[in-house]
Amino acid sequence: MTNSVTKPPMWFWIVSALALLWNLAGAMAYISQAYMSIETLEQMSQAERLLYESQPAWVTGAFAVAVWGGSLGCIALLLKKKWAKPVFIISLLGILAQQTYSFFMSNSFEVYGPGAMVMPIMVLIIGIALVLLANMATKKGWLS
Repeated sequence: MTNSVTKPPMWFWIVSALALLWNLAGAMAYISQAYMSIETLEQMSQAERLLYESQPAWVTGAFAVAVWGGSLGCIALLLKKKWAKPVFIISLLGILAQQTYSFFMSNSFEVYGPGAMVMPIMVLIIGIALVLLANMATKKGWLS
């Protein structure tokens, strides 16, 4: 039983590489948030600092799952591996958990304003798009 893989088009490689860069930027944002220095905290407004300090650990964990899962999923795409899809689904679950907290359980939009909704919505759209990309790539035989 042979498992043949069709060669993906050039746009697949470009999108996968850009998605990896996007997720690595998210991983850097996670690291800077999870390991924020006292000096950085002191530069925040009182409302921002309270928001940061009151965030539950599970939200930070969801953030980690989202960005590290997304990065790993992109690496799997670049290696043409089918396990990219389940990894992206796990990443998407992390995104959903984190965004649920931001949108419904915290006052983040009161603190940062309605413009702060743009990035979380973009993250969610890209997370969904990566699941769909991995699904399509699997169906087209680009991943093994």
